[in-house]
Parts: sequence; structure tokens; C-alpha cells
Amino acid sequence: MTHRINLQNTADSADIARIPVRFSSGDAELEGLLFTPARVERNLPAVVVTGAWTTVKEQMAGTYARELAARGFAALVFDFSGWGRSGGTPRFREDPAAKTADIHAALAFLANRPQVDPQRISGLGICASSGYMAAVAAGNPKMTKLALVAPWLHDPKMAEEIYGGPDSAKKLIELGRSAELKDEEQVIGAASSTDESSLMFQAPYYTEPDRGLIREYDNKFNVSSWEPWLTYDAQAAADHLSVPTLIVCSEAAALPAGAHAFTKRATAPTTERWLDDVTQFDFYDRADVVRDAVDAVVAHLEGEAR
Repeated sequence: MTHRINLQNTADSADIARIPVRFSSGDAELEGLLFTPARVERNLPAVVVTGAWTTVKEQMAGTYARELAARGFAALVFDFSGWGRSGGTPRFREDPAAKTADIHAALAFLANRPQVDPQRISGLGICASSGYMAAVAAGNPKMTKLALVAPWLHDPKMAEEIYGGPDSAKKLIELGRSAELKDEEQVIGAASSTDESSLMFQAPYYTEPDRGLIREYDNKFNVSSWEPWLTYDAQAAADHLSVPTLIVCSEAAALPAGAHAFTKRATAPTTERWLDDVTQFDFYDRADVVRDAVDAVVAHLEGEAR
């Protein structure tokens, strides 16, 4: 029987402190949670943790942050600008540039927390945010190590293939541009088990109330996201990496080809950990998979990656 981490019933243990925080990114005030060991107050190694597209801090990012705090780290999760409980407009737009800027702001905030050793701050990106986190690691000296779990690392050519070919991708981009020209936010459902027009129709995790379909989830997608998303080059960060990097993935995940291409291209020492028969959604909440992924991440951050 598969044991999953139920987000609806997740309670922080007595060994973990959960601290609500706020910080600014541009004109937006972002809301976050800082998880730390309950009985350690200074000089903690720290990690900024970010999750998959359209998600909020309470989903897979929060799951990994709790695990890291239980193992001695300060782990910051937050809602990106325009998502969850954070301010900012436009709302529900998957904009890689904006989200990358938010991670830079999170790093600056974390470096000034009294619990944190500013010389030991790392980044953990899960799924789509792996590209954003890698871009920050390639250009921000505050980040000392990088870990990517079940990374979705597409470039524009890959995106065209994934979304039905060049003509299909072009139509999606035109749809997004049309909404912007009308100066109105056109929002569709992010995930649904019944609405075929949703972004992720019948997708596991996102459509299951005992998994990712929690009350905090916006479950919305601004169609103006299509152009920044489909034209994004997550592979480009590999050319500029200088920090030790870990990739944890599976051939059964959503985009293993992107992980392979990124590793081959990376200019920094890069370690890979490939798990057998683990789906993308298993990485989000299957208890044994989360444990194995966090084991690999902790070993990497502590300088013991193999």
C-alpha cells in the first residue's frame, strides 16, 4: 500500500517551529513560512524551497520544507507574487522572470534572519520552479548550493514538442497575447477532474482533495502565462552555474529529458540521483519517495553527495 503525506492533516511536530513571515519583492508583499528546528536558534544552514507551477507554499514546497527542518535546516517557503496569500498583480500568472525575481528577494530576506548562517544558504526547486531556482543560483552569490527535485527544465523547442508542435504553441501564445491586449485577466481552472478546459485535466495530485487539492490552492491559471512559459529557456542557467548542483529525478517523471540535457550542459559539478519507477506526482507526496529525495538533498547540502 502506498503511503502518502496528507496535506489536509499535516501537523507540525513539537520538534519543528513554524514562523509566519512577510517580505517584499518589488512592489509586492510576499507571505511565507519559515520552518526551523524548535530548539536551535542561531547559525542554521538554510534553504529556499519552491514548488511546481500554479502551486502555493502549503503544497509540495511545504512538505519538503518540513522534512528539511526536521533534519536541522531553516527552510523558507512562500507564495509567489500574484499567488496564494501574497500580494501582487497580475494574479495567477506563471511568469518565470517574475518568479525568479521573487526567489532573489527570498534569498535576501533569509540571509538577514537571526536563525540563519548567511554563508550556508541553498536553493531547492521542485518541478517547474527548478528552472527559476537554477537561474538564481547562476546569478546570486548568496546561494551556495543548488538541488533540483523532479525538475521540469524545458527550452522553447522542448515546449513546442510538449504542447502539440509549433502551430499549437503559437496558438496558445496568441491566446495569451489577445487577453493582454484586451487589458483583462482571462483565468481558467488550473486542475479539474471534470472540466476538460482546465490546464491539467484529470491530473493526479492537483485534483485529489486528500493530496494537492487543499483549501489554500488557488487552482487558477491566467492564460497570459502562455507566452512567458512557452518561450522560457530553463536550460540556459546550466551555462552559468558555479555552485555544486544535485538533480533527483526518475525516468518515469514528467520531463527526464530536460534533466539529462541540463546535467550534460551544466558548468558546475553536478550529481544525479535517479530513482526507479517514480512518477512526477510521487515526488510531491509519496512518503518513501519524499524521504529518499530529502536524504539525497541533505547529503548534498552537507557536502556528502555521492
